[in-house]
Amino acid sequence: MDRMTADPGTETDFRGATLEEVGQAARNHGMPLEGLRYDVTPIGMHYLVTHFDIPAADEASWVVDLDGLVERPLFLSMADLRGRPAVTRPVTMECAGNGRALMSPRAVSQPWLLEAVGNAEWTGTPLRPILDEAGLRPEVVEILFTGADHGIQGGVEHDYQWSFALDDILRDDVLLAYEVNGQPLPPQHGFPIRLLVPDWYGMCSVKWLERITAIEDASDAFQLSAYQVRQEEGGPGTRVTRKSPRALMLPPGFTDFPARQRYVDAGPCELTGRAWSGWGHITRVEISEDGGGTWSEVELEPAPPSPSSWRAWSFGWNAVPGEHELLVRATDDAGNVQPVDPSWNYGGFMNNMAQRVRVLVR
Repeated sequence: MDRMTADPGTETDFRGATLEEVGQAARNHGMPLEGLRYDVTPIGMHYLVTHFDIPAADEASWVVDLDGLVERPLFLSMADLRGRPAVTRPVTMECAGNGRALMSPRAVSQPWLLEAVGNAEWTGTPLRPILDEAGLRPEVVEILFTGADHGIQGGVEHDYQWSFALDDILRDDVLLAYEVNGQPLPPQHGFPIRLLVPDWYGMCSVKWLERITAIEDASDAFQLSAYQVRQEEGGPGTRVTRKSPRALMLPPGFTDFPARQRYVDAGPCELTGRAWSGWGHITRVEISEDGGGTWSEVELEPAPPSPSSWRAWSFGWNAVPGEHELLVRATDDAGNVQPVDPSWNYGGFMNNMAQRVRVLVR
């Protein structure tokens, strides 16, 4: 990632912002938590991360090259891609750095709190039949995806790339997507074509896709080493892949400005939100009304047809006067439970600590 620090003395304050972070926050944006009201996130509310510049793109001349260790290299125009069978999938996409600014000391990068998420309906054509048409050779180990965005990160000049082992990418739900919520992709979301890999964190779904390459060795693409859970700079790490379970609450009542303290009138108060995971359906969401001392199960809405889309929940809270700290956490099909506290790492990745919402009940 961009310059990071694990030394709290090099930053102004755990809550303070560096000039680099202000610049990132001005270019990118999160989903206001009010967006949890919607089954499908309006695309203007959907979170956004752009590592480098947004490339200029002309759909009429855009071609995706499929090459490398294949029997039949393909040159896929947008007309070709749009002419293939189309599928629309609701997918919850989340940034691997969601929650980064809540870690201390924190990485100097996009300063996410909890808002780096969205649940959109993506339309495109499945990838697997295209790979079958090209004919992968037996020696293929990974599929490398290259975007048109180009820049310098960590002192390395490179095109944005991500690579997948065959078992991770030869799935029926992976798309080459050209529409979102029934409209062509906006420029900042990868127009005219992007990769969409459900269940994995968003950095894997390469935007402005230009090339698909079948390779015989594990890729050394820069982003694969950048998105690692490490305890120190340059130390050994584990690659970031699937989304950890997370539940989010639509903040109740109303807010002040700019601190966004929540105010609720005493009495019955319905708490609502969404939960998701990259490891299967959400099977349980729990609320704590006392800062994590005790927990109560919420009512889950019926599971969505696809586990790649978030699940709605609700809870009837009897709000009594005083100050309260509400917490919410999720459990998924695989038994993964959202932790109350974060597990620190150098890049600020995968911080799925339970959401805390402080409320003053009047």
